[in-house]
Amino acid sequence: MASINYRPIGKSGIKVSEFALGGWTTFGASVREEKKVDHILSKAFEAGINFFDMADVYAKGECEKSMGKILKKFPRQHLVLSSKVFFPITQDPNDQGLSRKHIMESIHKSLKNIGSDYLDLYFCHRYDPQTPLEETVRAMDDLIHQGKILYWGTSEWSAQQLEAVQKLCAQKNYYTPIVEQAQYSLVCRKKFEEEILPVLEDHQLGSVTWSPLGSGILTGKYDQGIPPDSRLGQITWLQESFYQEKILESVKQFKKIAEALGVSRSQLALAWTKAQKGVTSVILGVTQLEQLEENLKALEISLNPKTDTDLREIFKAF
Repeated sequence: MASINYRPIGKSGIKVSEFALGGWTTFGASVREEKKVDHILSKAFEAGINFFDMADVYAKGECEKSMGKILKKFPRQHLVLSSKVFFPITQDPNDQGLSRKHIMESIHKSLKNIGSDYLDLYFCHRYDPQTPLEETVRAMDDLIHQGKILYWGTSEWSAQQLEAVQKLCAQKNYYTPIVEQAQYSLVCRKKFEEEILPVLEDHQLGSVTWSPLGSGILTGKYDQGIPPDSRLGQITWLQESFYQEKILESVKQFKKIAEALGVSRSQLALAWTKAQKGVTSVILGVTQLEQLEENLKALEISLNPKTDTDLREIFKAF
């Protein structure tokens, strides 16, 4: 297997593996057996993955606990750990959003769940229109000064919101977010490439991207329908987003290109995403050790310009 590369996040000094391992819908949820979590995370670490992505809302804290328990085995200085804050965990009106109260209380819970004194990256999981931007920024700035987080970032913010936070931080001399976590894949390209990427380039920000396989649609898993125990079978909004006739038709054409190259569709999709301009790290999501091993083989694929052009043509509508 090809060795993994490490990339700086934007203009910062921190470096992350080009593939990361995330816990959305998996660890603490569909994958609960400690031995299985151990095998997957240990294999990822042995392969060179140093970036592990979590969120307080994933399985309502169980993801952080499940991953944190295993990650304690590895030297902390060799890990880049991230979590996120925004979504409600309970029905309490203050247990949501990006108020100072919620941020400060959430970081303490996440650190306890993970079992670490600090996070390398802390993401504002969405933009909060109900909280003044400066309140949010000042809270994140304070967490850096307190040593509870080292860097902060945003996730699924618009270009306008990214511009606004950079301007505010420059004016008030606050620590600026260094990274945006955005959805990006062959079947979800336009927002990232047309709106987000220009802002990343203007401000020298990094990006870590999620759902590189289009929640599995690019793997061929849904060629014959939707298995009831699958991600699309259980999450309605994902089914509505990806289980569309035009996408399924493109995925069939995609299969021909992958077969001609002698690789799987998932491997080619991952290789394409990590090779794109502006992408710092691609977050993998797996439920089986075999999936991780197959995904890591994407490191061996060198994407040539013709293949990139062909894939962009097949998926030009997305």
